Amino acid sequence: MRRPARKRLALGGLLAVVGPGLLAGLSDDDPAGITTYSVLGTKHGYQLLWVLVLSTVALVIFHGLAARMGVVTGQGLIGLVRQRYGVRLGGAVLAALVIANVGTTCAEFAGIAAGSELFGVSRYASVPAAAVVVSLLVLRGSFHRVEHVLLLLSTIFLAYVGSGVLAHPDWGAALHGMLVPSMPANGEAVAIVTATLGTTLAPWGLSFMQSYAVDKKLRTEDLPLVRLDVVTGAVLTGVIGFFVVVACAATLYRDGRSIQDAADTAVALEPLAGPAASTLFAVGLIGAALLAASILPLSTAYSVCEYAGIEAAVDDSYREAKTFYLTFGIVTLISALAVLIPNAPLVTILVATQVLNAVLLVPLLFAMIGIGRDRDLMGPFTIGSAGAIAYGLTTAMVVLCVAALAVTSLTG
Repeated sequence: MRRPARKRLALGGLLAVVGPGLLAGLSDDDPAGITTYSVLGTKHGYQLLWVLVLSTVALVIFHGLAARMGVVTGQGLIGLVRQRYGVRLGGAVLAALVIANVGTTCAEFAGIAAGSELFGVSRYASVPAAAVVVSLLVLRGSFHRVEHVLLLLSTIFLAYVGSGVLAHPDWGAALHGMLVPSMPANGEAVAIVTATLGTTLAPWGLSFMQSYAVDKKLRTEDLPLVRLDVVTGAVLTGVIGFFVVVACAATLYRDGRSIQDAADTAVALEPLAGPAASTLFAVGLIGAALLAASILPLSTAYSVCEYAGIEAAVDDSYREAKTFYLTFGIVTLISALAVLIPNAPLVTILVATQVLNAVLLVPLLFAMIGIGRDRDLMGPFTIGSAGAIAYGLTTAMVVLCVAALAVTSLTG
């Protein structure tokens, strides 16, 4: 009788902890991410699948550190950066993060617009409706209700698995691409590799991960289960990216097609893999956009309040957390309106914010390592020598990609 009771206890503990890792990981598979993975498969087939493996490992490492920092210190990432590195540097990081987050949220609403238009629904109806739904979900719900709805919404990513299977990929070639690194020696390949790493390990995801762990009131005793949540979310993120790449590699790359965004992929899949694959891809795009459109303003609101030294949580009322709710509402409103402007340069906004994310990611990773090594802040959970090597190597990989992208951009 003891063993079933222990199993129930362990399962109950996991269910109580699960959430930050899954949501922070899966929300990286937003329209910008899906577009990046689509381009990766369309232009390079199965060859660069190994990049997804590296990105998943990086996600496990740094999302795990963000969660640990939040649980141990009880503070969000921007608050810790301000505390350890000063008001000016903290303010500069916050400003860059807010600008990048607003631009990326525009991309999420653009994904909703593009996905809904594939089903004949005008963006002038779908985008305002999505903005209202997202706002009501977060601003009117309790923490647990918001979390449950977001976790339920994340199941829509199964659509990408179905789309990939229906494309009938070459599984042997896909496995080879995952395990045997190779890469064309040109700037375009460097750019897509950097974009893949940057869209997976996004600054806003790191910030959300840590703030959400704080808001969930997790304790240091929960850390083993938190690690499991982080690994699960990161692996699922990589799996979704894998199926997007193989769907495009098996169809668009094979037939020499080209695309501009994820909506193009959904349209192009229909004659090549059938209407079911195309519909599943479009549904996945809308679901991914809705999830990220909920989480990005939430991440921004957390960060602004942390920098200002204001305690705020989803469970707080508007009167108790005006800054939190106003920030969420303003980011959502600006982003939704931008998508509705006729001839708005959405592609330019998307590219510019992804570049800003990549640039911001480098100092943010160094700051996280510095905080993680600070014994005054982390106590017995300070990063050890072996951990510092792992974090350092991962950061070096990111720096190398960003530097290579800068060089190829200047010389190209």
